[in-house]
Amino acid sequence: MLPALSFPRSASVLGGVLMLAMLAPAPAHAAVQLPPASRSTAKAAAACGTHASVARDWNEQVLAAIRLDAPRPTVHARNLFHLSVAMYDAWAAYDATATAHLHAESAVAPGSVAAARDEAISYAAYRLLAYRFQVSPAAALSLQAFTDCMTALGYDPMFTATVGPAPAALGNRVAATIIAHGLQDGSNEQGSYLDGGVYFPVNAPMLVDLPGTGGVVDVNAWQPLIPPGSPGVQAFLTPHWRFVTPFAMVRPVPDLPYLDPGPPPRLGGLGDAQLKEAVVELIRLSGQLDPDDGVMVDISPAQLGDNTLGANDGHGHATNPATGQPYAANTVLRGDYGRVLAEFWADGPQSTTPPGHWNEVANAVTDALGSNLCLRGSGPVLDPLEWDVKLYLALNGGNHDAAIATWETKRNYDASRPITLIREMASLGQSSDPMLASYHPQGLPLVDGLIELITPASSAAGQRHEHLAAFVGEIAIFSWLGHPAMPATEHGGTGWIRGVTWIPYQQRSFVSPPFAGYTSGHSGFSRSSAEVLTAFTGSAFFPGGLGEYLVEAGVPGFHLRFEYGPSQPVRLQWATYYDASDEAGRSRIHGGIHPSYDDLPGRLTGHDAGLTAVARAFALFGTAPAQAVSPQSIPAGRPSLWLGLMMLMLGFAAWRLRAR
Repeated sequence: MLPALSFPRSASVLGGVLMLAMLAPAPAHAAVQLPPASRSTAKAAAACGTHASVARDWNEQVLAAIRLDAPRPTVHARNLFHLSVAMYDAWAAYDATATAHLHAESAVAPGSVAAARDEAISYAAYRLLAYRFQVSPAAALSLQAFTDCMTALGYDPMFTATVGPAPAALGNRVAATIIAHGLQDGSNEQGSYLDGGVYFPVNAPMLVDLPGTGGVVDVNAWQPLIPPGSPGVQAFLTPHWRFVTPFAMVRPVPDLPYLDPGPPPRLGGLGDAQLKEAVVELIRLSGQLDPDDGVMVDISPAQLGDNTLGANDGHGHATNPATGQPYAANTVLRGDYGRVLAEFWADGPQSTTPPGHWNEVANAVTDALGSNLCLRGSGPVLDPLEWDVKLYLALNGGNHDAAIATWETKRNYDASRPITLIREMASLGQSSDPMLASYHPQGLPLVDGLIELITPASSAAGQRHEHLAAFVGEIAIFSWLGHPAMPATEHGGTGWIRGVTWIPYQQRSFVSPPFAGYTSGHSGFSRSSAEVLTAFTGSAFFPGGLGEYLVEAGVPGFHLRFEYGPSQPVRLQWATYYDASDEAGRSRIHGGIHPSYDDLPGRLTGHDAGLTAVARAFALFGTAPAQAVSPQSIPAGRPSLWLGLMMLMLGFAAWRLRAR
């Protein structure tokens, strides 16, 4: 007999609105192993026809193409979503219950419905992807891969007709609809997704190789960077993304934000103390990225996870609901853990970006479920194609909406990144003691052993700041020392550096993403994906109660890329999708990309985007929501989401009545 499910607190009352099926635990399976090649720059999609469905074939194709493209999370969230719409609408054309999202057409299969669906989906996917990636930096490779996929599936890529009842023509029509929609959805696809020069940063660029910021007009505003080895200045990625047509979100009032978390804390303004506390936390974690310090930590689900929504207050899970047994300890070097965490979730250049990464997670979950593909974990078993097209629609619809809402927040508040904050605060001095040298109310707080004033005594021969003796009066921080000379065989380690030279633990040529910090896109994408996976599988827990990712020590293709490591194998583990989602947000603090005040509100945005996408998707599927929204479950101050949910559910009810 399976044990009763121990609910994660992150599955709050709000999160439970659509998830009545979570009352049963996931069936027992082996732990879900996330594919290690997901972080490889050279990974190509597996040959088409080798997966359980053609939808999975084409999802793998777009993920491979994204790895070869520029790291544009908003653009690729949209690409993943539009591919998902194309595949779902082609599938729905042969279904009597499902409603299409963009291309509504009823079709009669000339023979096997399954064969017709495969053909229509493949032509829709091929035409759309060939159009979208024709100007990709790796267009030649990606377009050839798409053509090879069609050939492997037995279809003629040269068939372009859009007239007639043939499934191929239907697929071409679906693609034409999606392409036309994309040219007027507010993304400015035809203008290379640029905003037309409307946005201008208030701060001049920072040359990262030089100390300090170069001087900023507003330390609280985003500053573009000139990374090491880069020939140009960063440009804010898609600052106009608020105007893109969403999947399910609705604005509460025209011109008001979809999901407004309120302003971030500001140095020298409202929230000054919170900002400084978060900066200190980030510096402290940067100073823990050295495996040579020998500190061990237990990173098992018994110790980590089970947070409430928008907080880091969890203390792990008592037992694995699939086995009824406690989670085993998983003790690793703290310095290895922080680095693995930062790199696994980095999703920067040569990756599938955060929304693509969660497609990889979803695919691993689907594989682990095997034949148990039941919507909400109960009811009839779906065939792999139906499961995939429905899962991708909801998953990528949620990520697309999370991108829109998050980038609207980023543009509205235009908040700075840690590299600007830390360097500028260090250049101002220390804010702890007016009686000490280098006092400035907006400087870094002094913390013994972490953030200190360089003095004649501290920089004397044999003392901790000896190597900084030329900089008496400046601020020193104990931090990651930066990229080693030989990253393939060396790690940077930690030690005392000048605060004005601090850099995050990221790729040397990347440093920080080219857009404002608040709120965290990782947190939004990840939480939205966790909500969708929970709704679809019927449990917040990974199949088998455990998800894992193993990083070997010194094994090519399985190790760190920013520098050598890990020194010992590290196995990341999560009990629930929420735990993995929260860890993705936390990883950005370890990596020096976001302070905690970017992370936590970002989770709320993802929560809302994910649940709204689930409601919209289930309505399209003809699957009634698991539970109606009660007035008590509508949180004060956040009416837009819940108004949208109620509208969707009322619309679904009306549609069902008309269908009778």
